[in-house]
This record gives sequence, C-alpha cells and structure tokens, in this order.
Amino acid sequence: MRVRVLKLEREDEIRREIQRIGATIYGTRIMTPKGLHYLVRVEGIRTPAANIMKQEMLSLGGEVATARETLTLEMERTTVLVMGTKKQLEEFLKKLSIQPFGLKRASEEIRRAIDNYEFEGRRCIDCAGREITLGQRTLIMGVLNVTPDSFSDGGRFFKLDDAVAHAERMAEDGADIIDVGGESSRPGADPVDEEEEKRRVIPVIKEISRRIDLPISIDTYKPSVAEEAIDSGASIINDITALRDPEMVDLAARGKVGVVLMHMKGTPKTMQVSPEYDDLISEIYSFLDERIEVALQGGVDRDRIMIDPGIGFGKRYEDNLEILRRLREFKSLGCPILIGTSRKSFIGKTLGDLPVEERLEGTAATVAISIANGADVVRVHDVKQMKRVAAMTDAICRLKPC
Repeated sequence: MRVRVLKLEREDEIRREIQRIGATIYGTRIMTPKGLHYLVRVEGIRTPAANIMKQEMLSLGGEVATARETLTLEMERTTVLVMGTKKQLEEFLKKLSIQPFGLKRASEEIRRAIDNYEFEGRRCIDCAGREITLGQRTLIMGVLNVTPDSFSDGGRFFKLDDAVAHAERMAEDGADIIDVGGESSRPGADPVDEEEEKRRVIPVIKEISRRIDLPISIDTYKPSVAEEAIDSGASIINDITALRDPEMVDLAARGKVGVVLMHMKGTPKTMQVSPEYDDLISEIYSFLDERIEVALQGGVDRDRIMIDPGIGFGKRYEDNLEILRRLREFKSLGCPILIGTSRKSFIGKTLGDLPVEERLEGTAATVAISIANGADVVRVHDVKQMKRVAAMTDAICRLKPC
C-alpha cells in the first residue's frame, strides 16, 4: 500500500487523474468538480445574508466562516469566507440567486470572480491598434530607464544613442514590450519637472518606434508626458499612480492605448517610510478594483487594462514575499497581471544584502514563481536571461499535460 497527497489545482488535471485509475466517463464527470476546492472571500455582506449563506453552504457539506457578531446581528455588514468544492459552490450559487438581502448579486459576483480566477485562455490587449496576445506564453517587458538616478541602471542609458542601442539589444534578446521611463521611482526619489521628463523620453521613443517593431510603453504618471509619448509612438501607459489624475483617464480613453494600473502606497519620495497594512492583499485588491472601475467609467475599455500589485512600492520586505505567494488571487479581478520584481531590494536582502548587480538569480526565482502564480507579463532588466526563465516556467505551468 502506498499513500500520497496529490497537488492538483486545475480541473483538467483532476479529470485526468480520475480517468487514470479507470473510472467511467459518467463517474469522471460527476467526481471531477468534487476534487476542486475553493476558498472565496466576500466583503460587505449584510449580516442576515451572511447567516443565510452559512446555512445554505452547511446544507451542502461546505462551510462559511463569519465574524462572531454575525450570529447575534450586532454588526450591519461582515466579510465571509466560503469554503467548498466546485460542485458545492455551483449548488450554493443556485440557491443564493433566489434569496433576499442582496444575495442574488452576491452570487453573480462570486461567479464572476471564480470565472476570472479560472480563466487560462488566450486574450488580446488592444493598444492603440497594436494587439498584444496574452495567455499563450509570458510576455517580457524590457526596462529602459532614461534617467541619471534609477536604482539599478541610472545613467547607463541617459544618452540617446545608448538608450536606442539598449532597446535594440533587448528586442534582439526577445523583449515583447519596451518600457521607457524618464523619472526614477526608486524609494526616496524626487519628482522630475515634466518638461525635463519629456526631454529625456520623447527623442528615445521617436527613434525606437522608427527602428523597432515592438509596442512601447511610457512609464509616467504625468498626462502631458504620456500624451506626447503616445504622439511619438508609445501605445501603453504604465502609470505607478493607477490613473489617479483624471486627465490621464481621459487621455487613455481617447488614445485607446493599453494601461497598467499599479498599486503604490504614498509617493516614491515617501513610500518606504514605515508602510503599514491591516490586511495587505485585501487593501491592494480593493485599490485595484476601484481603479479598474474608475478607468471603465472614464471610457477605458476593459480589454486594454493590466494590473500590477506594485512590488517594492510602499511595501515592507515581508509584504513583497506575501504578494508573490498570493499573486494568483488578483486573477479574480479579470485583468492580466504585470509584475516587476527585477533586481529589487527585497531580493538583495533575502540573499544576504547583495548589491544590485548580483541579484540575477534572485530575480529569476521571483520571475518563475510569479509566472507559476498567474503573471502574464514580467517587467525585467535582464531580458535574455528572464526570457529563458519564462520559457522554462511556461513549459511547466502553461502547457497542458498529455
């Protein structure tokens, strides 16, 4: 007799394992949804609704965790955790859809989050007419800092010829997107005047767009810089403030460009001054959910939005590690995930305070785990090496087993 615990997280893997032991087609169809387990967090549920949810799920053999005060109706709203198999959840959602206290909407929102979380197919991001395909493999965004003071390569590509040559080298190494930035967002960095930022990035973007047939993203939070960059050939706005400037929302909608909405606590100048969270993942998730809604209300199409939880932007050491462990939860938002860990300080700290130039292996580990946990795009400095890491990780995580 041999016993082992299986780690099967996809429905097709569970189905195949049941078939391997010789179950019938009918039995496989019935049992597969019982092998897939979920833990779903639902916030803002009215207390009577939470009690109904608990009773309905208990009747199906699952569970709903609620605050203790929910039972005595001492609180108006609560957060609940729904626990059960896919089969139990399917029946549970049917029951909720005919219940009062807003439970019909709750059932719809839970269904939407699960569908988003499970989605593994191909999708396209429309960036001002240039299409970026996601889902088949992880895309590589190459970093081009046209700055004198970026934490990793500040000053190396400050001159136009050096910047363009580096962009061409990244394209040859397999970059899918070139991300051009003219203002350092390292911790403690001072803001740059928008005219100076334009002087740094616009000539580079014009020359790159003339020489390289790749999408270009402009890493800025200033509408005037983004607008001129788009006019010069950029087709993606990578905004560390998640379009918090209403003018940026309007520009993204009018230009029909792709956008990256990133979470940052504070500003680059202040973000690492004792950042604190009561519930890290929930706070980031709520922020991104709100910014997606603002973008949609402002006319930005959903199929142009990517999200970035903001590794290193107002995060403690342990926060960065938790985000990478739980990155897949952000798939519930229904937008592709971009992640930027390359050479960052939490890697140096983990590996014994290594300097920036010695963080290649640590970056590779974070890229691999990010892809395994749902990242669609990785933003990196070392394109050739991370392209190989992504290809290997994709072979393990994206390709369906035979």
